[in-house]
Amino acid sequence: MWTFNSAAGTTTAQGLGIWLLVFAALFIFNEFARRWKWAGFFSFIILPTFLSILWFFFMKEQTYTDWFHLVKVYSATAGCIIFWAIRHIQKKDANGKVTWRLADVKLALIFPALILAVNIIEAVTRDFQVGKIYWNNFSGPIEGEGTGVIGGPWNYMNAMAGILNTVTITGWFGIVIRKETKSDKSRDMLWPDMLWFWIIAYDLWNFSYTYNCIPTHSWYAGLALLVAPTLCAFTIGKGAWLQHRAQTLAIWCMFAQTFPAFLDSGAYVVRSTYQPWIYNSVSAIALVTNVAVFGYMVYKWVKTKRNPYTTEIFTDLSEYKTIKSLAE
Repeated sequence: MWTFNSAAGTTTAQGLGIWLLVFAALFIFNEFARRWKWAGFFSFIILPTFLSILWFFFMKEQTYTDWFHLVKVYSATAGCIIFWAIRHIQKKDANGKVTWRLADVKLALIFPALILAVNIIEAVTRDFQVGKIYWNNFSGPIEGEGTGVIGGPWNYMNAMAGILNTVTITGWFGIVIRKETKSDKSRDMLWPDMLWFWIIAYDLWNFSYTYNCIPTHSWYAGLALLVAPTLCAFTIGKGAWLQHRAQTLAIWCMFAQTFPAFLDSGAYVVRSTYQPWIYNSVSAIALVTNVAVFGYMVYKWVKTKRNPYTTEIFTDLSEYKTIKSLAE
C-alpha cells in the first residue's frame, strides 16, 4: 500500500517508529486538551492564534497557503472551540448551583452533527472530483501534496460510502456532558447514540478517502489520525469520539501547517504504490461496511418507530447505556 522514502535512507522499521511517535503524540495531546478547561482554551484559542501569526508573518514561503489546507486547519479548530463551549459554558448562582448550561440548548446541539456532516460531504465531493477528472489517469504531482492521485471506480464507491455515513448520523439531540469525578474533570461531550459500528464505518470511509485523494498523507493523516481518537473513545474517553476526532484533527492540521515538509518532502514521507486493486479493495470494504450500518439503522428505525434524526434509536444497547450512565 505504501513505500517509504528509501532515497533518504528511511527503512521500514524507522517508518513504523515514526508512525508510532505520531500516534502517541496525537493520543497524549488529546488527553491534555480534554482533561482540563484551561488546557482546551490554550490548545484551541491561544495556540492557533500564536501559530497564525507565525504562518502569515514569518512562514509565508514555507507553509501551505492554498484554501484547502487553510480551511481544514481553521474549521477543525472552530469545531473544537464550539465543542469546548458546549462542554464548559454555564451559569451558577450564588450557592454554586448550575442554573443554565449551553449543553441544554437544543439549537447548540445541532452544531456537532452539522460540523461532522459538512466535513464528510467536503471529502465526498473531492472523491467525486478525483474520479471524474483523473479516471484511469495519474494527475502528476499536485502542489501542496507531494505527489498525485489516480482516479477510478474506487472514488465513486467511497463517495457513496461517505454519503451513507452522513445519513447514519443519529441521535444528536441526545448529546450530554460527562459528570465530573475526582479522577476525571474533562466534562467530555458524550454522544451515546454514536456507537462503535458507526465509528468503525467512518474510519474505514475516511481512511479510504485519504488513500484515494491525499495518498502521501494517508499513512499519518489517514491511519494514525484515525486510530488515536478511536482508541481513546473505546477506552479512557468512552462515548466522546467526535470530540477526540476534532481535537486530534485540529492539532494535526496545526502541525502540518507548521511543518509541511514532514508530509511532502521529508525523510519520512510515505507514498502510495498506486495499485488499482488496493484502491478498489479499500473502497469496497468502506462501502460494504457503511451499507451494513445503514441497513441496521433502518432496521432499528422500523422496529422502534423512533425517528433517528429527532431522537435516539440505540437506547436498548448495552454500550449506549454504559455511555449514558457517565453523564451528569
